[in-house]
Amino acid sequence: MNDKNLSIGIIGNYLPRQCGIATFTTDLCNAISKELNTPSKVAVVAMDDIPKGYPYPEDVCFQVRANLQTDYLWAAKYLNVNKFNVAIVQHEYGIFGGECGVYLLDMMRNLQMPILTTLHTVLKEPKDKQKFIIQELARLSEKLIIMSHKAIDILVNEYDIDRDCLEFIPHGIPDVSFLNPGVHNKLLGIKGDMILSFGLINEAKGIEYMIEAMPSIIKENPKAVYVILGETHPHVKEMDGDAYRNKLILRVKQLGLNDNVIFHNHFVKLETLTKFLQSAHVYITPYISKEQITSGTLAYALGCGVATVSTPYWYAEELLSGNKGKIVPFYDYEAMAKVVSELLKNKKDRKNMRRLAYNHGRSMIWSKVAEEYINAAISTLEQWNQKSHQFNTESEDLKIFEVLPEIQLEHLKILTDSTGIFQHAIFSAPNWFHGYCTDDNARALIVVCKYYDLFKDKTVMPFITKYFSFLFYAFNQNNNYFRNFMSFERNWLEEQGSEDSHARAVLALGEAVKYAPRDSIRNMSLRLFHQGLEIVEGFTSPRAWAFAIIGIHSYLEVYSGDANVRRVRAHLADKLFNLYKQHASDEWPWFEDKATYANAKLCHALLLSGQWIPNDEMFAVGLKSLEWLMNQQIANGQLSIIGNENWFHRNGEKSDFDQQPIEAMCLVEACAHAYKATGDKKWLRYTDLCLGWFLGQNHLNTPLYDFETGGCCDGLQPYSINANQGAESTLACLISLLTMYETMGEKAMIDKQIE
Repeated sequence: MNDKNLSIGIIGNYLPRQCGIATFTTDLCNAISKELNTPSKVAVVAMDDIPKGYPYPEDVCFQVRANLQTDYLWAAKYLNVNKFNVAIVQHEYGIFGGECGVYLLDMMRNLQMPILTTLHTVLKEPKDKQKFIIQELARLSEKLIIMSHKAIDILVNEYDIDRDCLEFIPHGIPDVSFLNPGVHNKLLGIKGDMILSFGLINEAKGIEYMIEAMPSIIKENPKAVYVILGETHPHVKEMDGDAYRNKLILRVKQLGLNDNVIFHNHFVKLETLTKFLQSAHVYITPYISKEQITSGTLAYALGCGVATVSTPYWYAEELLSGNKGKIVPFYDYEAMAKVVSELLKNKKDRKNMRRLAYNHGRSMIWSKVAEEYINAAISTLEQWNQKSHQFNTESEDLKIFEVLPEIQLEHLKILTDSTGIFQHAIFSAPNWFHGYCTDDNARALIVVCKYYDLFKDKTVMPFITKYFSFLFYAFNQNNNYFRNFMSFERNWLEEQGSEDSHARAVLALGEAVKYAPRDSIRNMSLRLFHQGLEIVEGFTSPRAWAFAIIGIHSYLEVYSGDANVRRVRAHLADKLFNLYKQHASDEWPWFEDKATYANAKLCHALLLSGQWIPNDEMFAVGLKSLEWLMNQQIANGQLSIIGNENWFHRNGEKSDFDQQPIEAMCLVEACAHAYKATGDKKWLRYTDLCLGWFLGQNHLNTPLYDFETGGCCDGLQPYSINANQGAESTLACLISLLTMYETMGEKAMIDKQIE
């Protein structure tokens, strides 16, 4: 094949999104288009981190909402239908959805073309899931493109990736003239000898150490000016505002450096950035982490022939070797001051360094990098065409997602006022007469915490705080119990709620500890979780034991070393396990003489406990009882829930009505965990069956879920649905959907672990 017949789909961030990978992808796309001389044969699949996306140029043919897994599958379908020859993926964990960016694997598994993947991050000591992602990228890609030789050694030695799968192509840089420092100072409004740092600002940049170095530098060179060029990183700004930048500004004022340190708070275009680099006397990257395998800012500085000083992160050590730059220790502002001062004073040494850097950069200009990518794509495609490939055009994943609706929170927000979420509704309107309860605010806290974790939608942040505040107010400090029912007038109707409602609050707080989007929320939840847990060991309700165990497990995912909480889990699990042994038989493998409400929570709790204590017998009982429970509730290939009219008694018939959404939710969560724990797709099918009950796969063939607002009807009766959309049912459906999204996001890792 020649390059005239080549069509390439490039997947990654893209300008005007503000980040280093967006700049890289845009430059790569433009360079390849120019080399091919056929822009129409290069298309971009852009990753969006905001709901409305960005005003992209025509290069972007498809947009993927990073935290919506269905978009990845449709993106794959788009590239397949349009018959692109090769896909080039720009990989960095944080730009893709799911834990460690696992959603990307769904797209790659469904592509019907060879894939080249550029790795922008390679960790020497990755977490298990991070390592898994890279190994899967290697398996799904024909080649991994690496931008440093250090990364190749790490991938071979730490990730067990075949060296033949790896290809070195340097980071691209603009092709600019070698000019004298200060050439654009007047245009840029800079007076003096410029020391420059640029890029999106965050604490990892170590800017404060260079600021601390400035007083010593100014003593040697009073004309020295340190320019910090770049905005605060958007994700940092979203979570913490400009706290880091403001800390830097304050330190500049304290040191009296207002005339010698300039904050240029802009994400500048390439033309402007080039002028700053060409005018800089010294460029510095005072980063604080060694594990950085590439840096676009450092590559650009080298390519412009700037005398460069850096801390010894991996990419800097490699790129600046051979006297192309100077290395100073991490955190050592005195060393920074000494080296920068020497470079400013010694024009001859600085020019020699600049010339070495500029000459090396000629091999990194974008036209040459694009040519290497094109050659890699052509050779990969030729090898690919020599092999036979079988594609499943309607993958199991895609079929599931075609019936998995997007999660809507409109009705949840309608049911919520300044106090919390109302218990009941008249059709879709809040019913004020019944006020509020802790049970529902606990479930609502779970929903918004999980929702934020999956979709990073900051509009739910006030709701997280609101539902937590309700639980905090519900806790009665006089008796250590959570109260449950509150009137519309905000009067508590009891001094303590039931054991079940108390334990549901503990469960929600454990989930909040796990999913908290901010440390402040995690710390609040942590404190109240411990207060609520103190009395749970004395409870007699099996469901309260189960709720608490599930909350404890979420808590221990963050604080696994808490010996006291582990002890409480073991005690409650033993009580639940003993209850099963007292009542169960071969014909009736259950915990009591009747199956009533929230049944699957009992199985779920034993599954978790058996898996993590660990206790194999306990785990086996959890699976056995859950499968029995599922089999009792399947009729005509659909879920038929144990009704609350008369429940299901030993040696008796199962009551079929009323069927409650909360039961379907408990089954979804328990079966999803059984799938995660075993990898047996039988449990995934059960999960899908239970979710289908909400979506219309029930005896009335009628959806309970409102696809437009996210509301859910209150129950299924013999001949009709209960059309009121109260909090319990709505939250049950939302938790079920979130659980399915979460499970499908982990499916790739689960399947691989079972192979």
